[in-house]
Amino acid sequence: MRRNLIGLRFHLGGVLIVMTDNKKVGFFSFLLKDKIVAKPGFNRWWVPPASISIHLCIGSVYAWSVFNPALTRELGVVVSTAGDWSLGSVVWIFSVAIVCLGLAAAVAGRWLEDVGPRCVGVTAAFLWGGGFLVGSLGIIYHQLWLVYFGYGVLGGCGLGLGYVSPVSTLIRWFPDRRGMATGMAIMGFGGGAMIGQQLKRYLLEKFSSTPEYLGTEESVKLLTEGGKRFIETAEGLKEVVIANAVEAASMPIPGEAGVYVVGTGDTGAAMAFVTLGIVYFVVMMLAAFSYRVPAVGWKPEGWTPPAADEQSKRMMTKNNVHINEAHKTPQFWQLWIVLCFNVSAGIGVIGVAKTMMTEIFGTTMPDIVTAGFAGFYVFMISAFNMVGRFIWASTSDYIGRKNTYHCFFVIGTLLYLSIPFTASAVSADPVITWLVLFYAATMIIFTMYGGGFATIPAYLADMFGTLHVGGIHGRLLTAWATAGVLGPFAITKLRAMSLNNAINDLAAKVDPARFTEKFGAPISDLQSLLDAKTVTISKLMEIAPAGTIDPTPSLYNTTMYAMAGLLIIAFFSNLFMKPVDEKHNVERTHPGFSG
Repeated sequence: MRRNLIGLRFHLGGVLIVMTDNKKVGFFSFLLKDKIVAKPGFNRWWVPPASISIHLCIGSVYAWSVFNPALTRELGVVVSTAGDWSLGSVVWIFSVAIVCLGLAAAVAGRWLEDVGPRCVGVTAAFLWGGGFLVGSLGIIYHQLWLVYFGYGVLGGCGLGLGYVSPVSTLIRWFPDRRGMATGMAIMGFGGGAMIGQQLKRYLLEKFSSTPEYLGTEESVKLLTEGGKRFIETAEGLKEVVIANAVEAASMPIPGEAGVYVVGTGDTGAAMAFVTLGIVYFVVMMLAAFSYRVPAVGWKPEGWTPPAADEQSKRMMTKNNVHINEAHKTPQFWQLWIVLCFNVSAGIGVIGVAKTMMTEIFGTTMPDIVTAGFAGFYVFMISAFNMVGRFIWASTSDYIGRKNTYHCFFVIGTLLYLSIPFTASAVSADPVITWLVLFYAATMIIFTMYGGGFATIPAYLADMFGTLHVGGIHGRLLTAWATAGVLGPFAITKLRAMSLNNAINDLAAKVDPARFTEKFGAPISDLQSLLDAKTVTISKLMEIAPAGTIDPTPSLYNTTMYAMAGLLIIAFFSNLFMKPVDEKHNVERTHPGFSG
């Protein structure tokens, strides 16, 4: 039978599905949009739980740092060995996943509009769950590229598809509460980090095992070859590591200080990856099959669209812009800047939040800001990030999207600028008031960081209509991919500059003779001592003149000023937002187009 192929061909599970004459045929056609149209009387509140479930699964990406310690001592288990991956080589796996999230969402945006949320959700389940399984093979066989490919590339693509799959569906089910609807789903992404953090810690502990213990360092005859430590056995040399009391006690099952055989224990990372891959796959599949889309022309019972003057006031269009036309409008790129700079500022702070808290207050209030206090601070970041997504997005239904982002940028700028003030104040006068102010400021910042993600889909629907909002949202998420690199890069570089400047300033105040006595080298060798990490701020403070203020709390001042600058740029991008010109509407650009 001859058919006029006018649509899309793609593979799912190796079976070809062809869209022909606006009809879908193939073994997996039950996944497509026209097969999941809700019947009359369907309760729309069944859709948000499915969306939240998928976002809870993929949101665990924000808890990636839990895996860093395990991956950097996969062979040594107790401590890292020469053959273990460095921290610098594993931290970028998270960035690769975020970049692939943005790229996948952008590329698959139009596909989402064609095939519907169930098909995209199922594909996301295969990619996200499968990415963990491929990553586990990389851990087992100690092939880092497999971890990057599995978790970073495949998993990242699954993140992108899973993130956008519910957006257009929820907006169509809740035209009366666009912000609240997307806020509910994207709130799950923030909550996924909270659950994922605890789940990953539990699994790492459950599947870990202590390596073979040989005894104290004094009781074992050690050999050194090529910088590595060995013991001689009947089978030949065996590589070992030496753990001090603190390192041995930090294992999931605390051990004794001494000598351990390399390759005989397990960090639990591989099996944690396998378990998470299976659990996430099952949950996401069940959620994807719960998706339904409303029939054409459906609207909530008793609801009438806002009057024309109200829609105009809130810049809510009645028209639609085609996905291939959206990026030709200035509004798309204004929103791209709004999202990119808001995320860059927030994601940079999230990445160093625990370290920043410790460095600003750990030296001035060591009895309060302990390791446990800093750990709970990270948990609260996830909580406020999650809650902010729902509260701000829901608020936008009443005050409008543009005004909501004005709040983000005006309040956010003031809060970012308050952090350097707090850091300087606590150095001179270490009272708990400054800690409370810092805590409150950063928590509000994190609510607005999450709120920016949750509000942007509704903002897009207001500007471009609901016809292709899911696909347009996917393309806008390239801003997130950019921010995932820009934010961490900027904050680490600026902190490094501040650190070097602080050490040079301190060294200039130190007596040269005391410097030479302390470090065994003259002050002229400062750079080589810095490169070897022999000289630090804390060690310089030990020999600094009386009354010298510790510069550690001020290391992030320049960074906070830069983040505030990004928000000011985003403020003006949002300030000049206007309705999309009618020449971009579907009726003008694609006459007769039905979607």
